Formats: sequence, structure tokens, C-alpha cells
Amino acid sequence: MLLRGCTIRNTEWCFGLVIYAGPDTKLMQNCGKTTFKRTSIDRLMNVLVLVIFVFLALMCFILAIGNGIWEHDKGFYFQVYLPWADGVNSAAYSGFLMFWSYVIILNTVVPISLYVSVEIIRLGNSFYIDWDRKMYYPLNDTPAQARTTTLNEELGQIKYIFSDKTGTLTQNIMAFNKCSINGKSYGDVYDVAGQRTEITEHTEKVDFSYNQLADPKFVFYDHSLVEAVKLDDAATHGFFRLLSLCHTVMPEEKKEGNLVYQAQSPDEGALVTAARNFGFVFRARTPETITVVEMGETKVYELLAILDFNNVRKRMSVIVRSPEGDLTLYCKGADTIVYELLDSSCGPLKEETMEHLNEFAGEGLRTLVVAYKDLQEDYFQEWHKRHHEASTALDGREEKLSELYEEIEKDLMLLGATAIEDKLQDGVPQTIETLTKAHIKIWVLTGDKQETAVNIGYSCNMLHDDMKDVFIIEGNTSEEVLDELRTARKKMNPDSFLDSDETIKFENPSTKSRILPEEQANGVYGLVINGHSLAYALEGNLELELVRTACMCKVVICCRVTPLQKAQVVELVKKYKKAVTLAIGDGANDVSMIKTAHIGVGISGQEGMQAVLSSDFSFAQFRYLQRLLLVHGRWSYIRMCKFLRYFFYKNFAFTLVHFWYGFFSGFSAQTVYDQWFITLYNLVYTSLPVLGMSLFDQDVDDRWSMQFPHLYEPGQQNLYFNKLEFVKCVLHGIYSSLILFFIPYGAMYDTVRSDGKAIADYQSFALMAQTCLLIVVSVQIGLDTAYWTAVNQFFIWGSLSVYFAIIFTMYSDGMYLIFTASFPFIGTARNTLNQPNVWLAIFLSIILCVLPVVGGRFLKAQLMPTVSDKVLRKIRAAKKWPPPPLPKTRLRRTSTRRSGYAFSHQHGFGALIMSGRNMRPKLPFTTTGTFSPNSEKNRHK
Repeated sequence: MLLRGCTIRNTEWCFGLVIYAGPDTKLMQNCGKTTFKRTSIDRLMNVLVLVIFVFLALMCFILAIGNGIWEHDKGFYFQVYLPWADGVNSAAYSGFLMFWSYVIILNTVVPISLYVSVEIIRLGNSFYIDWDRKMYYPLNDTPAQARTTTLNEELGQIKYIFSDKTGTLTQNIMAFNKCSINGKSYGDVYDVAGQRTEITEHTEKVDFSYNQLADPKFVFYDHSLVEAVKLDDAATHGFFRLLSLCHTVMPEEKKEGNLVYQAQSPDEGALVTAARNFGFVFRARTPETITVVEMGETKVYELLAILDFNNVRKRMSVIVRSPEGDLTLYCKGADTIVYELLDSSCGPLKEETMEHLNEFAGEGLRTLVVAYKDLQEDYFQEWHKRHHEASTALDGREEKLSELYEEIEKDLMLLGATAIEDKLQDGVPQTIETLTKAHIKIWVLTGDKQETAVNIGYSCNMLHDDMKDVFIIEGNTSEEVLDELRTARKKMNPDSFLDSDETIKFENPSTKSRILPEEQANGVYGLVINGHSLAYALEGNLELELVRTACMCKVVICCRVTPLQKAQVVELVKKYKKAVTLAIGDGANDVSMIKTAHIGVGISGQEGMQAVLSSDFSFAQFRYLQRLLLVHGRWSYIRMCKFLRYFFYKNFAFTLVHFWYGFFSGFSAQTVYDQWFITLYNLVYTSLPVLGMSLFDQDVDDRWSMQFPHLYEPGQQNLYFNKLEFVKCVLHGIYSSLILFFIPYGAMYDTVRSDGKAIADYQSFALMAQTCLLIVVSVQIGLDTAYWTAVNQFFIWGSLSVYFAIIFTMYSDGMYLIFTASFPFIGTARNTLNQPNVWLAIFLSIILCVLPVVGGRFLKAQLMPTVSDKVLRKIRAAKKWPPPPLPKTRLRRTSTRRSGYAFSHQHGFGALIMSGRNMRPKLPFTTTGTFSPNSEKNRHK
């Protein structure tokens, strides 16, 4: 019986019956619920639209009151000239009707077309992600994909990233990188002068063509190790002989010489593959024997015992008898453990090997120590007898076996050490470093054990020696976990203990979700917490302490966590922090985390498509995340904010002119503009320019966006569009509407043409006001545009051209004669726009509307520059004087040696191998009586 999500190995075919694969399976239960995700800008827009409705009602109420007063004081006495409408018998009733009339006239202040425009902009920015060639992975033909079009701008506001490790940060591929044999280090490349050189793609690789059974994918650069093997160096042969014998790998050879290893962990597979390429090929295995091809000669070793690995022993051993009859114990394991078991005669070699171990660990490699021991026949027979009794004991079996293992694994002779690289995906350290500079906090949530996760943390540049401290939370009770968290928080910020937890000042205590204020640490810290400790920390009385402590750290690593715990950690940060979260993973165990975060990113890797299918965005490599956030996310956020600011501004400037006109028209609900201008204003004249800016605008190009990650900060702080910015837009619109009404009104008041004819009429005033409005909003969008393209130019100048073409056409004699009732403004355009004083008034309106904006922006940039202003200055300076290329630095870590021994997270498979239950003889059907769908008998003819 297999659970959903399991993978069957070493099996070419099988009969299967699905009993149940629905929502109650363990995998589906861990996936979490799918929720509808909305951006913070969406939620803010809904609130602002309600505010605008209230504002509309208030304006209409004021104008209705004005109408009632005017009709009572003035209109009542002029009914012969201005009669009331049928059914209107009082000023109060007239004011009531005018309220609804003004609702119809002023409804343009409500952004009805806003949501349609927003979706068009989001769709366009989603296509940019899909079309980005720099996020295309050619090796498996995988482009980046925006699987949703509603979250683009939130990519520019990320504060916390929650990442899986295996398959996301790493390739889950182990590579034999270096080794130390008999006190000599191998793996580095030296030049003619004896200086160590950096390994690049142009470095010459070792040629293994002499070995017919070598793995063609294996890569090594140090030629001296191959020479040592060819010169029959005893220590080197012993080293690789150990690697070819001491393991639980299962070989599969479908074709002659085509070996495939199925290893319990990638570490073991890498070590056995290394031995294979250097001439010690593990060829076959039975419960009693191991077949190895040593330098072209086939040897069969008798397998007498496997002393299995577990998390306490942190080592494994095998006892074999060579074809010559020699008994040998081979052992490999964590350096800290095996060093305690070495013979005293290994003293000098131990020191030399320890130096190499420190060097390997400093480079973030996973280290193992290998040793051997020659056994006497008599002693082994007596020990083997006791081993058999212990293995068949009904009580205390594990304890008895452990004692026997400890007894025989003593006085070992040191052979050397191995260094395995847990291959990171390309560009992971650089990506994490760049995202960290953008003040994005990265949390790694992994099911791997602590030792492995910490090693990857150092390799990825998340953890480094410059940190003040890295706290390890590994308490086994709630009290221990609380004490460790408090100790860490006290060291990072002693002032946080001035107030008790009961008196924490939340930013929004009235809301259901209590938001914690930001607390700054007195240095750079990291936090590592185990799964069992995390379970206590996520309890109700400890979660507040966990989030306060963890959020002060630059990096948080959670080890041995379940898929549900991953989602709980994300939910915890969402609950207590006013921040946008992003979760990224590649496997089914990351689905719950991806669904919980504000934005979920799936990596299409080696663990199927579950994560991708549940994600909002997907791509093939972790390194593309920085481009997704720092380029596409930031651009989308800036474009959306500019669009919203401009959209609200132009609507308020357009509509409020009606409001001011009401005070000069007896509050009669007379419109300022021609009805055709009102219809075409949002539909034709101003729609394309703002869409052009919202789809093509960028303050800096993608190269500078990546080079200056600090440009990302305004989005995290939501500086470009918020309630304050909305108030500024409203005030700007009110000011512009005052200018756009009173300047044309004053210019037209008691004015005559140059030929003495009057133009102080309603139609001329309406034309002048709408012309001022359209030119002012066009100039405003020109000021807001940072990146000019041919499309922007065409849309802005085209909209103005279309406006003048339409008014001269609609206000012509011909249109009046054909559609007399629809086009009453006959001759207004040619009679008004040919007067110099009209254009002077238009120019004055533009200057008065634009001057405060230009002056305010200039003074703000000079006196109170933002982070973006400072970075943009640097970019302008860098464009004039390009900086010299930065020297490449070698990633090194000089901290205490850390073992990377990680054969498995569970008990080893030694007992299973020795029993032979996992091995089946591959014999014909007639002998075994088994069925094969590929047999000649059962093939369809």
C-alpha cells in the first residue's frame, strides 16, 4: 500500500490499483485550502471608491442646498423668465430634484472605468513576464509564466521570502568536489607558479576515457589524483576501495557497462560514482557479496556485516572479506564522531586532515572522514556470534547492537576525508545577496536536518562569519523554547524587554489582526530552529515571542519542518506583520506554503508540477526570482501607482469644474462642457496616454534595477500610493479645477473679439475650459512619464490632435445642418480659438496648474530626497563615469568545521540489504513464473 505522491524505484513496471487518491490523503491534506488572493492596492481602491461616493453625495448635497436657497431668494421672483418645471411647487422640492441631477452630472468623479483599465495594465505586465527571454531556461525549454494577472504590482512590495531548500536553492545533486588522502589534499587546480587558480568552465577536466565503466557526467579537475591512482599508490587505492564497498547503494545495469546507481541519499551516490570514475567500480551486489571492478580486475568481496547508519551514530561501517581472505572493517562518517574512534598512532595524520577539513568546511562543502581497521579471524568469529545473538534478541535489540558496534569500531586507521558539494542552482548566492540588499528577509523552511540546512545557509551567503551571532533554538519543552527565544531577543534588542508582552503597543489594536511594530536589532543575526522546537513555538502563548525574535533576524532557517508547519510559519508572519510575503518551492510539500503566502512562486524542477500548478508565478531557476521582483515587480508597482494617481487627478480636475460652475449658474445643473466632450473625455481623449504610461514607463532600465536593489524599498513601505497620496491627488485635482474654471471665466468675462464682436457666451467659455483641461492633463502625464517611447508620443500628441479634429468637425456648419439638435456649438471652435487672448489664457492656465507640481518635486528632491532620488543621482553619475568592474571574490567561510554527513534522515537500509528481501533474481518468465508485459508472448501483434 503506497500513499499518494510516492515514487517507486528499481521497478520497470507494475500492476497498480488506485484505492483512494482524494482530498483526505496525506498529501492533499498538507496542500491547504485555495483562497482568492487580492493585492493591498485592490483593497485600498475599494475603500477609496466608497470615499469618493461619500464625496460625491456631499458635493451634490451642497449644490442642492444652494439651489434651494437660490430658488427661494431669486428664482421665485423670476418665474416668468425662468419658470419652474412642471410639478415643482417649492424651492425645497427644486433642491431635492437638483440633488439627483447633480448626481448624474458629477458621477464622472466615480472611477467606473478604473477597474477595467487596471485589469488591462495587469494583463500587459503579465505578458512582459511571459515574454522575458532573460527568465527563459533553455536546458528544459521552460519560460517564466505569470499564472495570474491580479498580483503583478504586489511583486514590487515583498518584505519576506519563504523558500524551500532542496530543489529550490539546490539542484539536489551532490558532486564529489575535493578529498584528503593520507595528508594530501586533492581537488584544487594550480598554475605553473604554484598558485591556486579559480575553476571556470574553461578549466581543463580530467580525462576518464581510459576507464570504460566511468560515468560520463562526472567532472573533476585535479589531474594529480588520477596520477596517484595510476601509480598504484596504496593509500589512494585503499581510499577509493573503501568508497566502493562502504555503502548501501543498489546498482542497476540494463545494458553492458551502463551502470545506474540508486542511492539512499545523494551523498552516497556521489561517493560511489567518484570511486567508479577513479577505477574502483561498484558493479553488483547480493545479500552476501559485493562485486567491484578494481583497475579493470573484477573482485568479489564477501559481505559479512553492515553496521548501519542512524542519527545517533552518524556513521556506517561494513565488514568484508577480500578475495585474498583478509578481514577489514571500513567506516565513514561525521568527522566529529570518527575522530574519537581513531587509533593513537594517527596523531600527525589527524592534524593534517583536520586542516583540510577546516578548509573544506570553510568553502561550504559537506565533509566525511573515512577510516579502516584490519580484523583478526578469531576475534571476528566471536564478535559475529554475539552480533547474531543481539540481532535476534527480543528485548533491547537496538541497545545491544549499539554496544557491539561501539566495541568493534575502535582503533581505526585514518585514510582521509571527502568533501561533497551540494550543488546550488546557478546564481543562488548572488540572488540572495541582491535580495538582501533590497531589505528583503529570507526564511528557509526545509525538511532537511539542521546540519545540512546550516551548511547550505553558509553556501548561499545567507549565513556568514560577519554575523554577530547565529541562534540555535532546539528546546524540547515549551519552557526551554521560550527561554531560548527570550535570550536571543534580549541579546538582539535589550530595550524590547522594557515593556512586558501584555503591554505591547500594536499598530492597530482595534483590528482583528494585531500588527506588531518593527523592532530593530543591534547587529546582524541569524536564527536556526528545529521542527520539534517550532511545534512548541507555534503554540498560542509562544507564537508572539517567536515572531518578535525571528523578525529581528536577517535570516531564519527552520529545519525538519512538515508541510503544515511551513504554512503555519507563513501565516504567523502575515498575522503579526504588515508585510507582503512570498513563498517559493518546487515540490508537493511546498504547496500549502505557496497557497498561504500573498504570492506563491513554483519552480518547475525534478519533483513534478504540483508546486507550479498551485502557484501564481513559475519559472525554472531560483535566480530568476530577483528579476521577477526587482524588475517586473518594481516596474508593475510603479506603473500601477502612477496610473492610479493620475487617474484620480484627471477625474477630479474634470468633474469639480462643474461644482464651481454651479455657484455661477444658479445651481441649475447646467454642465460646463459640451455633452460630446463629456462622453469622449475618458473614452478617447485621456484613455490611451495613461495606458501608454502604465504599460511602458520605467524610471530606470532593468540593468540599473538589478544593480541598485535599494530602489525596491519604496514599494515595501508602500510610499507611491496610499491614503495620503490619494488625499494629495484630490487636493491637486481641486486646485487644478479652480484654475481651469476661474482663468477661462475671467478671460471670457465681458470680452470681445479683435473685430469688436462679443465672445463672452456660454459656448465659447465651455470650449475654452475643456481645451485648457485637456492640455493641462496631457502636460501632467508628460511630467509623470519617466521613459519616453514612440508609443507614448503617439498617444499624447495623437489624443490632442484627435480632440482638435473632432471639435472643428462637430462645431462646423455642415454638422449643424445635418444634426441640428445634436451639435448646437456651431462655429464656436473657429470663432474662439483664433483669438490671441484665448490662447494666452490657456497658456496661463497651464503654467498655474503645472508650476506648483514642478516646483514641489524639485524642492522635495533637493531638500528631502527619498531613497529613489539618491539612487537615481548615483545612476546618472554612473552613466557619465562607468565604474571599473568589481574583482571576483572567492566564497570562503572560516568558521568552525561543520560536518555535512547526511546519508539519510532515517535509519539505513543495511538490514534490508543483508536480508535480500529487496533483491529479485532476473530470470526468464518460464523459470520465475512471473508476468512481464514486455515479453514476446504478451505483446500485441
